[in-house]
Amino acid sequence: MAKRASQKTGILVAKVLRNPHGWVIAVIMALLVVIHYHEVLVDVPILERIGTILGFGLTRQTFERILFLIPIAYGTAIFGTRGGLSILALAIAAMLPRVFLISPAPREALFETGAVTFTGALIVALFDFMRKGRKRLAELEKTQDMLNLQIKRLGRLHVVSGIVSQSLELGDVLGAIDKVGLLMGADATWLYLWDEDRRQLRLAASSGLSEAMREVLRLGESPDGMAVQLKQYIIIDDLPADSRFRSTLLDQGRVRSVLIVPLIAKGEVVGTLGVGTHSLHSFSPDEVDLLRATGDQVSMAIENARLYERERSVAEALRVSERNYRELFENASDAIWVHDLNGTVLAANKACEKLTGFTVGQLIGKNVREFLTDESLNTAREIREKLLAGEEPHRLYEQKLVNKQGNHVVVQLGTSLITKDGQPWAFQHIARDITEEKRIQDNLRFYVQQVSHAQEAERKRIARELHDETAQALVTVLRNLDDLASGRSKLSIEDIRGQVRNILQGVRQFSQQLRPSILDDLGLLPAMKWLSSDLSKNYGIAADVKVVGETRQLAPEAELMLFRIAQEALTNVQRHSEAKRVSVTLEFTDHITKVTISDNGKGFEMPERVGDLARSGKLGLAGMQERAQLLGGMLSIDSKPGKGTTVVVEVPL
Repeated sequence: MAKRASQKTGILVAKVLRNPHGWVIAVIMALLVVIHYHEVLVDVPILERIGTILGFGLTRQTFERILFLIPIAYGTAIFGTRGGLSILALAIAAMLPRVFLISPAPREALFETGAVTFTGALIVALFDFMRKGRKRLAELEKTQDMLNLQIKRLGRLHVVSGIVSQSLELGDVLGAIDKVGLLMGADATWLYLWDEDRRQLRLAASSGLSEAMREVLRLGESPDGMAVQLKQYIIIDDLPADSRFRSTLLDQGRVRSVLIVPLIAKGEVVGTLGVGTHSLHSFSPDEVDLLRATGDQVSMAIENARLYERERSVAEALRVSERNYRELFENASDAIWVHDLNGTVLAANKACEKLTGFTVGQLIGKNVREFLTDESLNTAREIREKLLAGEEPHRLYEQKLVNKQGNHVVVQLGTSLITKDGQPWAFQHIARDITEEKRIQDNLRFYVQQVSHAQEAERKRIARELHDETAQALVTVLRNLDDLASGRSKLSIEDIRGQVRNILQGVRQFSQQLRPSILDDLGLLPAMKWLSSDLSKNYGIAADVKVVGETRQLAPEAELMLFRIAQEALTNVQRHSEAKRVSVTLEFTDHITKVTISDNGKGFEMPERVGDLARSGKLGLAGMQERAQLLGGMLSIDSKPGKGTTVVVEVPL
């Protein structure tokens, strides 16, 4: 202890000797000692004069003793408590010899010395208290500043935490990066997001950086890449001087000191968060902890935002799918309805209105039994049982429905089972009205039957005409030739030649009716004119042929079909219309060939559908329609009783 005290004393003496204030205090102490012991030094003229000037003639030495308080206070103020106590000890040592050796009143001198000693000690204690108070005050001020800084940082951390936790939008989370810079007191802040597929970092947000900041970084080429690899924070005090990253573009012209923390969510790195300063800065552990805490908040917010984005994408896809299904459901040309397991209609589209005659609102809540015949109801039960048993029925089947007007509608139906939570919930039906198709098929079958009968009748007619007329005429000629050869004939050779000529003319006329050679030799227009002239010549019906547009030659099969249609139409005029005049118009355009045949006859009542012509006995008109369809064209018939008939056929080129 003594050794340590002597060492401290030596250090203090050395400190005093090196300080100019120590020499000033030494001079003051020496002067005071001289003044205090002036009786001993009276023989010195200069000191006697100084003593007289300073009032050395006092009876009591109080003033001199009080003056010793000056170096004590001075020394305490300069050298602290230890220095003040040392000077106090020197002052006591200087005053005590006078008390015991020189003073005429030792008691009073001792009392005054004690009073000065107490006062000196009090001054030293007061200075020490003031020094400690100032030190404590400085510490309190420093603590207050640190507390204010922490409160400010906590406030900013709260702001950042509030932004990143309250919003599920990734853009809002990234927008809080500038708040991180304020929180850390940094000049620059940046955030990279990790792309696992491409194994690279992509800049997502930054604040306070120049445009030299690289938008894409790979592992190992930057401090951020190192933070991802190590999954721990990185501190670089002087980035431009770090040889590992001289090739990077992390804004080296401005950012010098950087602190980077990895953003980790669910054990996986999702990015990095970094701050930097333009000047050299040593990041403290508190700053590291603060940025790591901020990074944890940002990591969770990024993960939540990504989950929200995925959920929103899925929800949007579901909404789009539902909207598309709804549009498809509502606007489908086929009728679609859904009914529960008891047959109550739950949903229906607009096409159901046309099929059933009921509006969608009227259909909802109705039972499908109201629309099914007994036969169809049995079929529906069979399909239901198969679906509930897990069997696949025929994909499409036919059903008969009864519409609002009580008419039967034939539909082609597809039925599927709808489940909910793994349990059967409803049935969905997609129906296409094939009533017209069925009617056309029935009419076509009837038409084929009638055509077959007509063809057979025509064959019989041809056979009968050949047998009754041509064959009989040839037999007569043969007998006349035999009589002429035997000399018993009353006819000359010229008479027999005339009979043969008449037979030949009949055969030619018969041949022309079957297929006129003029169509093959000259084409459609001359053949049309031949039909018209034959109608006028043989039946007394005025007929004319008009041409609109530039005449062109069509394909042989097209010309034959158009000729047959016109031939059938004119035959109907001659047989049924009682018309006096008929007009045939051929119109040629760039896209179609159009033939119009119009008469002023008595007309007739048209069936509701052109497909019913055959069933109503109008086989010729049905044949005309079939020929037009074979050419990919269209036939229209306009006729009313007493208004004549107009037949129009259009054939594409």
